[in-house]
Amino acid sequence: MNFSTNNAHLNQWVNQLFDLCKPDSIHLCDGSDDEYNILASLLVKTGTFIKLNEDKRPNSYYCQSDPTDVARVEDRTFICTDNPEDAGPTNNWMNPDEMKTKLTSLFNGCMKGRTMYVIPFSMGPLGSKISYTGVQITDSPYVVCSMKIMTRMGKEVMKFIEGSKFVKCLHSVGKPLNHGDKDAKWSCNEEKYIVHFPEEKSIWSFGSGYGGNALLGKKCFALRIASYLAKKEGWLAEHMLILAVTNPKGEKKYFAGAFPSACGKTNLAMLTSTIPGWNVETVGDDIAWMKFGDDGRLYAVNPETGFFGVAPGTSIDTNPNAMLSMRQNSIFTNVALTQGGDVWWEGMTKQEPDELINWLNHKWMPGVKERAAHPNSRYTVPAKQCPVMDPEWENPAGVPISVILFGGRREKTIPLVYEAFNWQHGTFLGSIIASEKTAAADGELGKLRHDPFAMLPFCGYNMADYFNHWLSIGKLTDAKKLPKIFSVNWFRKNSEGKYLWPGFGDNIRVLKWIFERIDDDAAAVESPIGYLPYPKALKVDDLDISPQDRDELFYIDKNEWLNETISIERFYSTFGNKIPNQLIEELGALKNRLSIL
Repeated sequence: MNFSTNNAHLNQWVNQLFDLCKPDSIHLCDGSDDEYNILASLLVKTGTFIKLNEDKRPNSYYCQSDPTDVARVEDRTFICTDNPEDAGPTNNWMNPDEMKTKLTSLFNGCMKGRTMYVIPFSMGPLGSKISYTGVQITDSPYVVCSMKIMTRMGKEVMKFIEGSKFVKCLHSVGKPLNHGDKDAKWSCNEEKYIVHFPEEKSIWSFGSGYGGNALLGKKCFALRIASYLAKKEGWLAEHMLILAVTNPKGEKKYFAGAFPSACGKTNLAMLTSTIPGWNVETVGDDIAWMKFGDDGRLYAVNPETGFFGVAPGTSIDTNPNAMLSMRQNSIFTNVALTQGGDVWWEGMTKQEPDELINWLNHKWMPGVKERAAHPNSRYTVPAKQCPVMDPEWENPAGVPISVILFGGRREKTIPLVYEAFNWQHGTFLGSIIASEKTAAADGELGKLRHDPFAMLPFCGYNMADYFNHWLSIGKLTDAKKLPKIFSVNWFRKNSEGKYLWPGFGDNIRVLKWIFERIDDDAAAVESPIGYLPYPKALKVDDLDISPQDRDELFYIDKNEWLNETISIERFYSTFGNKIPNQLIEELGALKNRLSIL
């Protein structure tokens, strides 16, 4: 086999991997619609895809993964650096040479009986100074179809791949086929590795065919590798949505926001405003890359071209724009299949269908114990189909960021919204995000865990160095040009376990206060934790919220916060003496302010 393009470095790399993986054939992906349709038809033939009813969901497909391959596998995700301290205590580390020896053995012959697909792709608009290119090798046509939706891929990207200046991504489902073997509906291997070599800008993923484990442009490249590059080069690669808020005067400001997976990022990014004259548009729902412009402000792009969203709970009531986005040209994984050839999941409609095929391929009816859709089931849809995409979402220059939001899923302690005193204090707020665990990762649901900057599973290097990097970013420009930082919490509950805040479209009320704070047009009061909205500055009188619940939304419980500081201190101790002194100072200052509350 002699793979040949105009890039000698790419040719050598691909040919080496062809010899290692031993596929039957090779295909350089051109990113065309015809290619997508051919591969989708192949997946229908093998039983991986079911084509949905063309009248209800045109050019859309349904699939079920293997029940063992449904989410990120954080315990099998590694950062391999020469020095283990560079990976840090929150990442799994292995010596790069040892890991490559292990992986080379696994990849040897792993694509036998299959086609090796070579996918050139760009994260971010083609030619943007904020964008980077990659090439993914995979034996999964499901991955090729998904990468077509989620990235800019194909022959146009080849023009921007120069020499060795691309991220090398190798993936296999890890199931070679001997002559005459019938392929599984969803191929995967019990042994799984998702491995990053940030010092050489490469990713090796073996055994999983699901989501970010296999779509290597997503979390692997766009966060773990990109965060390492961002540290070296002085920019930010973040697990953040990007949205635009426009007021009745036509003034627009861009917000970025970090929330742990399945904590409402997509709902917020596509929010439908309940305040007349205030509008929200979407730039991205998951990842933001931010670099300084010539004017000293941070400009962001969404490096992706699709949404890979959690399906359960998504409905016309909770996120109408997401529902409208997925009307066609979409892939649905691990939701339920209706008798009429459409999809369904818990929360999609008020009335449950009479009968379904659930994500386990079992007959399902209301009242059965099994779920219809897996809690981490997903839709993969082109971003351009979203009816509220901001006109600037593919601007190569990016959009100027005025606000950064941090938030998690917290039933108590954290108020609805508060503002950081400054960039250093805002970095502290990002470092102390904690959230109840969701279904996006393996593990115990509901358990509280620290997830700083919503990056705990995604930071490609030592998080203490990551905190330092954020602090250093604040020194690279005039403080007045930096985004203002806020903490939000839509999930606080009262003593009866009822949510205090209606959320969804009414979150615009919080965004409006934040928007006006940027222009010093909204009043705030200083508290031990930051600036809170002045009682009359955040309009809630017309909402069904009792005065007691309204007070509870912003109540600072001294004992709860002192317990919070103990938890923060314990988490910081994870990093030993590498935790930045500025954050230790912020923690001490918080304790002092609480002591006189």
